[in-house]
Amino acid sequence: MAMWNSGRIARQACKRAPMLLLGVLGVLWSSAVLPSFWRVMPARELSTRILLDDRFKPGVLSKVVARIERQSAPLLLPHELARAEALVRLRVAEEAVARASSEDADREVALTLEKVRSSLSLNPTDSFLWLMLYSVETMRNGFDPSNVSYLDQSYAMAPREAWVALRRNRLALAIFPNLSEAVQAKATQEFAGMVEGDFIDDAAINLKTVGWLRRDRLLASLEHVDIIQRKSLAKKLVGDGLKVRVPGVEIDERLWR
Repeated sequence: MAMWNSGRIARQACKRAPMLLLGVLGVLWSSAVLPSFWRVMPARELSTRILLDDRFKPGVLSKVVARIERQSAPLLLPHELARAEALVRLRVAEEAVARASSEDADREVALTLEKVRSSLSLNPTDSFLWLMLYSVETMRNGFDPSNVSYLDQSYAMAPREAWVALRRNRLALAIFPNLSEAVQAKATQEFAGMVEGDFIDDAAINLKTVGWLRRDRLLASLEHVDIIQRKSLAKKLVGDGLKVRVPGVEIDERLWR
């Protein structure tokens, strides 16, 4: 739009001809390029909805996959379309696993791995896709120490991404002893960041499940988190019946009785 706004200086009648020429060029540009935007934008929106863990009606994502496969490669941002397909495949695979349909699940997980790797080849700095590569490999073959490098890559690409952290922190805490000390520190800082970002419920779930054995280290990491968020977490944990102490927060002992 900025490019077209620069034409405002040409308001005099003697400049109408150049403006008409720009208008014609604009129409031609739109005809050639806008169709690719219409292909890319739904992919971008779909990626965002999946990242936000939105739920879809049964069969919707399978139809989306079929539509993506019928599309020719977009003129712009092909990595976004590849990423959307990888994310859709991931959700379809997760749903197949949840239905306990081993044949469908095996097929979808294999396709998901293919699409995730393909998308990473176009955008190797995508932190979320590195995380998904680790997740899908683990879903398919169980935990394998050789796959921890994918999780390491995710942290290396984006150590402080809130929307990635909501999935990654749980996976990292589940294999905490298998992480390098540097990545352990990032996972611990990530937990503190979740509390700082007011993702209290998510942080509490991580602490009392996969992070329980590391609770002292995780709680100690909250020392510099805003006191309002620390109090919120403490209140949540007490409400869940957990007797732990959040740094700097005094809890009435009677609440634990």
